[in-house]
Amino acid sequence: MRITLLLFALLFSATPALAAKTILVMGDSLSAGYGIRPEQAWPVLLEKRLSEKHADYSVANLSISGETTAGGRARLPDALRQHKPALVVIALGANDGLRGLPLVQMRDNLAVMLDEAHAAGARTLLIGMRLPPNYGPYAEEFATSFGETAKARKSAKLDFLLAPIAAERRFFQADNLHPTAEAQPLILDGVWPGLQPLLK
Repeated sequence: MRITLLLFALLFSATPALAAKTILVMGDSLSAGYGIRPEQAWPVLLEKRLSEKHADYSVANLSISGETTAGGRARLPDALRQHKPALVVIALGANDGLRGLPLVQMRDNLAVMLDEAHAAGARTLLIGMRLPPNYGPYAEEFATSFGETAKARKSAKLDFLLAPIAAERRFFQADNLHPTAEAQPLILDGVWPGLQPLLK
């Protein structure tokens, strides 16, 4: 009887940890919180929102400043094995675009990441980016690459990570590239409609 009660207690106490699901965020400086305190970044705010809503998810933010889609592709297999996520959010591509890297390579990297996440049993959300108009036709093809890749790989998508703040200079740091701490809740509000339907 005592052994049975002990086993029951162990199982009961382990239930929350076993039941928790992970959202894995693979991004660059825009998701890593460059120039602000790490806890102010939108993925950390996402975890707080999930907790407030009593959603049984934790967030593993593996975003790295300067990351390209090639870097994300190289890191993803280990991240999938370590975190076993239920949902993978890919917010990469900005550095590919700013460096003028071949878009066929970017699309291939994103496609492989989506395929690997799906093979691991995770749902996916691909978040797009935009480039300044002075990048010309490259910027147009860059912008459409995300939607096309998401459609081809049957992934949920969000058109533009910075859509809620892009028109407001006051929400960017002095470099005109990275969002301020004040912008992070707005970015999360923009991500949330694309993310919420995937929280099963």
